[in-house]
Amino acid sequence: MMRYFITFSYDGTRYHGWQIQPNGISVQEELQTALSVLLHRPTEVVGAGRTDAGVHARRMVAHFDTDAAVDCGQLVYKLNRFLPRDISVSCMKPVADDMHARFSATSRTYHYYVHTVKEPFLRAYSCELHYQLDFDLMNEAAAVLMEYDDFAAFCKSHVDVKTTLCTVTTARWHRLSPVSWYFEITANRFLRNMVRAVVGTLIEVGRHRLTVDGFRGVIESGRRTAAGESMPGHALFLEDVKY
Repeated sequence: MMRYFITFSYDGTRYHGWQIQPNGISVQEELQTALSVLLHRPTEVVGAGRTDAGVHARRMVAHFDTDAAVDCGQLVYKLNRFLPRDISVSCMKPVADDMHARFSATSRTYHYYVHTVKEPFLRAYSCELHYQLDFDLMNEAAAVLMEYDDFAAFCKSHVDVKTTLCTVTTARWHRLSPVSWYFEITANRFLRNMVRAVVGTLIEVGRHRLTVDGFRGVIESGRRTAAGESMPGHALFLEDVKY
């Protein structure tokens, strides 16, 4: 058996997330079906992480094992012909047997996009907000994230996780235009719903409903009910995965 890493991107609009679901179509299901047909044998893929319903990925990585003869260039070409138009494979390469798409990853980066005016050409991939935000203050609060390692306050409730510890190395808002911004966050791992909960809480800071010290208090509380609302998934992108 040989192990391969496959790098791809997808528009998550019509999917119920990355992971196979009993009640809806998933990106994992589409990729597994395509590989199984093209390799003429059942083929399971393991992703670098699990994106939620409606969330996109500019660069996702997965691995699969096969005893079939694989020409990576040809298989990439065939996959792109076979897969739906909202999933695109960029490359594939053989890796060592102990390389794992999820557990070997050293960091993930997410971007969350917002805009503050009605804009029909942004609405599909950015969250429209009907109020002005203090992004300088939001960046001051975002920097606080790098002082902590327990993010239970931003983890979806009633989710069975072994640990809520994460190491955040980047957390900052970037301006794209006078009316649009994105939040960049990089960590070694993320909790379920973490990025959208962090963004929702930072927006409370930006609206002057929560102070920077209050944001620090949310983290220290460890309670999801202390944090802000979870933002919509359509504006969230898994931007990169590093190994």
